[in-house]
Amino acid sequence: MCTSLAMNGLFGRNLDLESRFGEQVAVAPRALALPLHACAPLTRHYAMIGMATAANGLPLFAEAMNEKGLYMAGLNFPGNAYYFPENAPDKQNVAPYELIWLVLGTCATLAEARRLLENVQVAARPFAEGWPLAPLHWHVADASGALVAEPTAEGLWLYDDPVGVLTNNPPYPYQLQNLANYRSLTPRVPENRFSKALDLAVYGQGMGAIGLPGDASPISRFVRAAFLKENSAAPEGEMGGVAQFFRILDAVAMVRGSVVTEAGECDVTTYSCCIDAESGVYYYKTYANSALAAVRLFAEDLEADRVRFWPLRETMAVQYEN
Repeated sequence: MCTSLAMNGLFGRNLDLESRFGEQVAVAPRALALPLHACAPLTRHYAMIGMATAANGLPLFAEAMNEKGLYMAGLNFPGNAYYFPENAPDKQNVAPYELIWLVLGTCATLAEARRLLENVQVAARPFAEGWPLAPLHWHVADASGALVAEPTAEGLWLYDDPVGVLTNNPPYPYQLQNLANYRSLTPRVPENRFSKALDLAVYGQGMGAIGLPGDASPISRFVRAAFLKENSAAPEGEMGGVAQFFRILDAVAMVRGSVVTEAGECDVTTYSCCIDAESGVYYYKTYANSALAAVRLFAEDLEADRVRFWPLRETMAVQYEN
């Protein structure tokens, strides 16, 4: 369960899980060697910043952005994601955990990412023996637009994403088609179309969006995030945009106890993030700490050969005024 958003040069997501995965903010500099199972390692690549698990000195990114402003996020896609057990001789065979490395490491734009992904087959290869193969699809975006990459038994499907939003199931074409069911919603005072004979006065603000779904299902989060993004009126300036971005993510976040898995675990928004493509700043907050923290990509030595990690700030920061 997750929601990814691309809006006005800002990219990010909610990560919704019932457990933690040792996530930390990570910067992968240009000379960090990134091994690929089916071809030569990336010994030189674009620098990246994002949220990752540390594994043998490598960042396994959940989402990241590179120094050129290209963003990519992996989101849960259970029941639909398919990874091929055998490598294809006519394709670039990439494990799920390698895909963000390869795309962000070698592509500067969304157009370049699309060309690369058109020749990719996602391989059923975990990072190490005993590690799970997470069923994923991917959101890829830059300032020019966004696309969705969904691995199925027929291959890796690529879809233009004019909405700039991705959640989970069902597959993206249905998510997009479903928006037509909500075309009558408006942020404005609604017109009385029920009856010309009845004087049906509005009795509060926001009635134009009655019918906007409020549950935490993937399809409802897609609709809600799309409506809020399309009607966003963000203040000018980087921080105004960042504040608006997090407000939209807040509107599709999960409150502990409101979503319980079949195993009896609470599914919660463990963290929310927003990456500014121009400044290279990665902003985030966690479920336990709503104060923003930030890591600056361009403040690091991007010619280094080792990844740098920052543990998440989990303690609520309160500014006392007296």
